[in-house]
Amino acid sequence: PLLPPCILFFSAGLCKTRPTDIVFIIDSSRSVRPSEFEQVKVFLAKVIEGLDVGPNATRVGVVNYASRVKNEVSLKTHRTKAGLIKAVTKIEPLSTGTMTGLAIQFALNVAFSEFEGARVKSPDISKVAIIVTDGRPQDNVKDVALRARDAGIEIFAIGVGRVDMSTLKQMASDPLDDHVDYVESYSVIEKLTKKFQEAFCVSDLCATGDHDCEQVCISSPGSYKCACKDGFTLMDDGRSCSACSNSATDVVFLIDGSKSVRPENFELVKKWINQIVDKLDVSDSKAHVGLVQYSSSVRQEFPLGRHNNKKDLKDAVKKMAYMERGTMTGQALRYLTDNSFSSGQGARPGVAKVGIVFTDGRSQDYIGDAAKKAKEHGFKMYAVGVGNAVEDELKEIASEPTGEHYFYTADFKAMTQIAKKLQINICEEEDPCECNSLVKFQKKVEDALQALTKKYILYNGMSKRIALLENKIV
Repeated sequence: PLLPPCILFFSAGLCKTRPTDIVFIIDSSRSVRPSEFEQVKVFLAKVIEGLDVGPNATRVGVVNYASRVKNEVSLKTHRTKAGLIKAVTKIEPLSTGTMTGLAIQFALNVAFSEFEGARVKSPDISKVAIIVTDGRPQDNVKDVALRARDAGIEIFAIGVGRVDMSTLKQMASDPLDDHVDYVESYSVIEKLTKKFQEAFCVSDLCATGDHDCEQVCISSPGSYKCACKDGFTLMDDGRSCSACSNSATDVVFLIDGSKSVRPENFELVKKWINQIVDKLDVSDSKAHVGLVQYSSSVRQEFPLGRHNNKKDLKDAVKKMAYMERGTMTGQALRYLTDNSFSSGQGARPGVAKVGIVFTDGRSQDYIGDAAKKAKEHGFKMYAVGVGNAVEDELKEIASEPTGEHYFYTADFKAMTQIAKKLQINICEEEDPCECNSLVKFQKKVEDALQALTKKYILYNGMSKRIALLENKIV
């Protein structure tokens, strides 16, 4: 495929800027020295250099403020990158107070108005304000910033030096981690250039691997859709594929809630469970899911069949409280075999059984007999380990071939990759009765054909003999 017309230097041809109305709101109060203001202008020019500037692409405006506000560059003024950068270099500091709230109000009412070149609000056009300031505002910013965000303007706040961080957070859009930046001085503000170039680009998410398609990823501008290989069906989650989409399955998660997991990581484990739930066809007749947590003891969170739609199921997973004690994995495996997959706990007779065991450390009891018993019962066992989990124990728990049934990562944050790889494809086994009936029928047909063949041969022989006798008589 042809590359897009504007390729950014930092992304090896994977990034193109999306159509955006961007307004820079720059503080030029007296605390910003002339040399520092020049560095702000260099930063603006470098960010602009990475944008696809044009009337149908990205439009850029610049608002300069101190005690008063000045509209230096309108969104409609410059249609070329060169003209825009030249205009930025000519901006002079105002060198008075710091009326940041007034500047945001001006941007909302004037700079982002259609009269000044802003485009009509549309899902295809982003509205972005980038505020650069180094001090505490002399007016209120919280309310006016909220009004701007409510109007659909995404606000980035860059603080320099002795800036008031709480003010930055009041102005910026959520999530704050993505929209609030701090640099120690204007001399290093250029290090934010790449971040802001990337913030306005549309990535080929399939090419960068930033997608969760199980098999095939199909790119579209700034987005993607998933597909499956021949012989597989795309599941309801729009991401995962199944060769056996009609099969009923009972799935039980066995989750380590020991002290070593830690509360923040336990939240990641719950998200990981729900990632896998998203890949299942949860319903009354197909996948049923149960959840068991263990530490020094075993606690059933909910049995199979209690929640037979994804919303209720995922909500129940989110409510699971962290036990925070020991690691008795062997005891938990025995509970899985003896209780979780029993009919009294909602397991269905004749339905495939899948156990998914998660742990982050060495078991404090013996797991061998319990792991063996689970597999002898015909359960398909997956073992997932993180951090200090012992790989030999994981392999002992996992079904054959172990390479497809055990997973390990050192970092809880990488568990999302395991969720993508872990495939629960259970195909319905052929009914041996039906198979035997088919074999018997086939044998009857073959016997009948053989009998007919013998009769034909016999009939053919007799016909020849009769013909010979008739010839002799004549």
